[in-house]
Amino acid sequence: MSTFDSATEWKPPAKIEELFAATAGNKFAAINSPVAGAREERELPEGTAPVQLYSLFTPNGQKVSILFEELELEYDAHVINIGKGDQFTSGFVKVNPNSKIPACVDKDGPNGKAIHLFESASIVQYFAEKHGKFIPTDPAKRQECFNWVYWQMGGFGPFCGQFGHFFVYAPADKFEARDYGASRYGMEVQRLCSVLDQHLAKNEFLAGDEYSIADMVVFPWFHQLLTGYNHTSGVTAAQFLSIDKYTHAVAWAQKLKARPQVQRGLQVCHFNGQGKPWLAAPAATTDA
Repeated sequence: MSTFDSATEWKPPAKIEELFAATAGNKFAAINSPVAGAREERELPEGTAPVQLYSLFTPNGQKVSILFEELELEYDAHVINIGKGDQFTSGFVKVNPNSKIPACVDKDGPNGKAIHLFESASIVQYFAEKHGKFIPTDPAKRQECFNWVYWQMGGFGPFCGQFGHFFVYAPADKFEARDYGASRYGMEVQRLCSVLDQHLAKNEFLAGDEYSIADMVVFPWFHQLLTGYNHTSGVTAAQFLSIDKYTHAVAWAQKLKARPQVQRGLQVCHFNGQGKPWLAAPAATTDA
């Protein structure tokens, strides 16, 4: 016998499409769709470098660009404006049918043939293995490295992103939904930060004593909690989640951010439209 009370309990409609209108007002409402595929015929720009990166100044994009800078890779960086729907052009969908940044083309792929790459950790693993760097050679340390890579992909990144949606991007008038979402996902983000902090209390880097792709993959999302997701009221994610209490993780993040390669990687495919902003900095001038 059903105990459902239609007067006090939420009931789903017969089809989800009946609820789509309720998402109106969120920052990405104009590009949200339940259907995959290209929405515009437009080819991607292509430079002369062996590697073509199509990305944006977000944590998922920064994982790849940090590695590229650490590897001193020769690559062209092309800004994909996801707010304008660049990820739904025919050229982008050809490289990544999932229409998410980052995506990449290695012109010198296996057997000398071009290869399309998507999903941030997949791209990072591919290039780290190709160049033989930033993945421990010791089997146990190698596996520990990948434990943390997939911990980020399966939990830390997605939960941070969902928290950010309800904290910053969801419709401003959805009070109850935002309270629920910010608390539900914020609590899990705190738990994951605690996992990270406790591990770093006993280890210099995520794979032990060796800087690896695990650090590069996890760092951008923790950095986002430290510096991003700022609500229009002035309340920040760092304040709301008390990120400063994760002292070991904060110290680790500060150590990584001190690296010039990381600093450059954080800027790649900037919102200002520049692929590598440090190359576009104006030269110093002297008064005549």
